[in-house]
Amino acid sequence: EGDKFYFHEIIGFKVEDKNFGTVGTITGVNDSTAQSLFEIDRNGTEILIPMNDEFISKLDKPNKTIFVETPEGLIDLYLEE
Repeated sequence: EGDKFYFHEIIGFKVEDKNFGTVGTITGVNDSTAQSLFEIDRNGTEILIPMNDEFISKLDKPNKTIFVETPEGLIDLYLEE
């Protein structure tokens, strides 16, 4: 309820970042590290975003979208060649 969720519930959700815009689609959750990570597919590129309460601003279950606000440059790290 509210902004709480089980990991399996969010597979397929879109991720929207406040500054970056559309990040991609959640393909999984990596919980083998100290900090669980959203595994996000962006046109074949994997982007990892920590599942940190400070980053998650809103969960929109009806529209299958998670709104995040990540530190500037975090997403760009995965997109630079």
